[in-house]
Amino acid sequence: MKEKTENSILKSLLKLAIPIVLANILHSAYQITDTFWVGRLGSGAVAAVSLSFPIIFFIISLGGGMAVAGGILVAQYKGKKDYSKINFMAGQTFLMMTFASILLSVLGYLVSPIIIKLMGADLFVVESAISYMRISFLGLIFLFIFFSFQSLMRGVGDVRAPALIVLSTVLLNLVLDPLFIMGYKSIPAFGVTGAAIATILTQALSAIIGVIILFRGKHGIRIKKIDLKPKLRVIKRIFLLGLPASISQSTRSLGMAMMIFIVAGFGTTVTAAYGIGGRILSFIIIPALGLSAATSTLVGQSIGAKKIKRAEQVAKTSAKLSFIVLTILGILLFIFAKEISVLFIPGEEAVTNIASMFIKIMALSFGFVGVQVVLDGVLVGAGSTFTAMVLTIISLWLLRVPLAYILSKYTKLNENGIWWAFPIANIIALLFTYLWYKKGRWKEKEITKEI
Repeated sequence: MKEKTENSILKSLLKLAIPIVLANILHSAYQITDTFWVGRLGSGAVAAVSLSFPIIFFIISLGGGMAVAGGILVAQYKGKKDYSKINFMAGQTFLMMTFASILLSVLGYLVSPIIIKLMGADLFVVESAISYMRISFLGLIFLFIFFSFQSLMRGVGDVRAPALIVLSTVLLNLVLDPLFIMGYKSIPAFGVTGAAIATILTQALSAIIGVIILFRGKHGIRIKKIDLKPKLRVIKRIFLLGLPASISQSTRSLGMAMMIFIVAGFGTTVTAAYGIGGRILSFIIIPALGLSAATSTLVGQSIGAKKIKRAEQVAKTSAKLSFIVLTILGILLFIFAKEISVLFIPGEEAVTNIASMFIKIMALSFGFVGVQVVLDGVLVGAGSTFTAMVLTIISLWLLRVPLAYILSKYTKLNENGIWWAFPIANIIALLFTYLWYKKGRWKEKEITKEI
């Protein structure tokens, strides 16, 4: 088989990106299944999960970011064809993620009641919310292990195995959710807690399969006992490399939460419209995120192989492809904005009118968003995770959030000012990212020399 540093760039991008995109879509299906079955229990159950989700999502963002470091290092050592270092970095990443998950699990379990009560939840949902959050924290180790497996596999260019595992867990979740939430024969109805139990069981299965694959060594990585001997200097370096990626991911979730505070000031109708637009944006961004992850892998492998020109060509090809795909999707959404909005909330014309306006305004910049996300992937693949973090903070906290507040509060645009903040911030953020990319400092990073 040809190495990823020798294949056609477009072919390599598509072979990596398509399974990642499918896996991300399956993750969305996972969440929809949980929401559907919890919704059968009533508004109190939905409120309990809604209270827990932002905190859990924040921790998940931290874990996902930390796992990125292992994938970057593995990709660069793959380019170098240094297979012993690939296995060693995989083992050290696995150790770091396991220790981190145990620490966060214990801490999260202990502080769950305090967090829920600080949120000011109604008394009738407090118990369910605490139970759901505590069980979710207990399953954190399985989630972090799978994050490690997924990132390491991407580093060596294997994205099919993680996608197939996600598919199997989604199908299993379809069965386990109603069993544990509603109960069946000898299985008691756990209610909201049942959703967390079902999630832990499916995550445990995915983690076990991932560990077996990593230790058997048939997919490009084989962790041996010697690779699991802790090297604190190496673990510290992996941690410091992954920390900016964690901050980037968690910052995005905090940024969206801050936007809700601004939106809520305009009433329930505008808030509902924002919810529709937000779901559309989170779905549309999936192809760009898939290309970004594929780009990180190919750029990392190319830099490891000292093929800098190829890394540049990967960036250009991926950016063009992302711009074309998201622009086409943006045009379609612009044309059918009203019809799509009605699908979410039929019969609510006031909401759908505002939501369709939000979608149309956002759609104008989808192509630029696609390019920015891919260039972010280039920086991450090169090991410039700190730069990627700074650009994310600029995009959200120095551009989008302030613009949304100023345009909606101090101009005649009102809620439309919030919507216009998205394309304006996206285009300015892309300009900053492109200028940094063109400086070329990312090509000078040699993170494997720092370990």
